[in-house]
Amino acid sequence: MKTGQALSLAEERALDLVEVAPTAQPPVCRIMDFGKYRYEQSKRAQEAKKNQKTVQVKEVKFRPKIDEHDFQFKKNHIIRFIKEENKVKATVMFRGREVTHADIGEQILRRLMGELEDIADVEREPKLEGHTMTMILNPKKPA
Repeated sequence: MKTGQALSLAEERALDLVEVAPTAQPPVCRIMDFGKYRYEQSKRAQEAKKNQKTVQVKEVKFRPKIDEHDFQFKKNHIIRFIKEENKVKATVMFRGREVTHADIGEQILRRLMGELEDIADVEREPKLEGHTMTMILNPKKPA
C-alpha cells in the first residue's frame, strides 16, 4: 500500500501509522493506537520488574584467632543468608604480622566450605588480597 493511502486510512480510523520494520524492503508499517501500545509496553515492563529477584552479597568477617562458638555463630548467619538466596562473601581479616600465617585463614575458610557444602557452592576459592582473604559462596541450585 502506498504511504499516502496508509496515512489516510489511519486518519479515517483515528489511529496512528507506526513504522515497524524500517530496514525491510519495502519498509513495514502498522496501523495502531500508539499511546495504548506504549502504555501496554510499560505495564509489561513493570510486571517483569516485579517478578524479578535481586541477589545481594552479604559479608561475614572472621579473624584468624576465632573461637569455636564465634565460628558457629557466624556460620549460622551464613546459613540464614544462603537460605534467603543471597550470595555470601566470607572474609578473614589479618592484622599486622598475622598475614604471615595466611594458612590459618585458609583453614578457616576451607572448614566453612566443608560444613556448608550441602547448601552452598563456592563461586570463588579463598584468595589472599593484601591483609584479607576472601571466598564467595552461592546458594546451591535445586536439582
